[in-house]
Amino acid sequence: MTLHVESLGHGPDLVLLHGWGLHGGVWRSLADRLAGAWRVHLVDLPGHGHSRAAPFGRLDDVVDAVAPHVPRGARLCGWSLGGLVAMRLAARHPGHARSLALVSATPCFVRRTDWPHAMAPETLSRFEQGLRADPAATIHSFVSLNALGGPEARARVRELAACLVERGTPGADTPAAGLAVLREADLREDARTLALPVTVVHGGRDALVPVGAGRWLGSALPRARLVEIGGAAHLPFVSHADAAAAALSEHAGG
Repeated sequence: MTLHVESLGHGPDLVLLHGWGLHGGVWRSLADRLAGAWRVHLVDLPGHGHSRAAPFGRLDDVVDAVAPHVPRGARLCGWSLGGLVAMRLAARHPGHARSLALVSATPCFVRRTDWPHAMAPETLSRFEQGLRADPAATIHSFVSLNALGGPEARARVRELAACLVERGTPGADTPAAGLAVLREADLREDARTLALPVTVVHGGRDALVPVGAGRWLGSALPRARLVEIGGAAHLPFVSHADAAAAALSEHAGG
């Protein structure tokens, strides 16, 4: 099934993949900044936004649905859950993208004995339970975590809530399937094999994906560079838009 993709600007292709529960519209401010020099594509992932009718499924299902919408030679940028999709796409479809940008991303979302840079499993379990009791409230609560720890957190939460309303909450089965991906995915081995250039952008105050995950990506990926934005939380492309745009502009031009 075809996904909804909004494209703007002219130049080299830059594809932006959003995080859990949201849609491509979350990138709008950043996309407007970048569209003067690049052709920016805002993808609604399966089950999200205007792609609500497309099933989300497992991570590889999502990757295979997104891959046809990534122009050959494009630069691929993923935020949070979108970062998992971008990393797995690069590993599963080698040569499809020219380079990656990973924003507030992690190869492994849930804490493990050998992986401290992550959310506690019991925290994710509470969200899974909440989805069964009150899906809309749970989605809003989870999405609000994106702003926790960052500047003007209340304003950021209001922006995200407005973004959700703009295209509606995800399809009925999508939130649980998305949390299952976040719980199960461990792409550390995939990440170590990525040979293409990677720009890692991470906020030093990220309360959802600890900055240690970004630092690990910056050191473990063979051709990565880390841009750490000290005052940012999980939304550096919103709270520190100029710095994020500069990092992604360099990425897109590389």
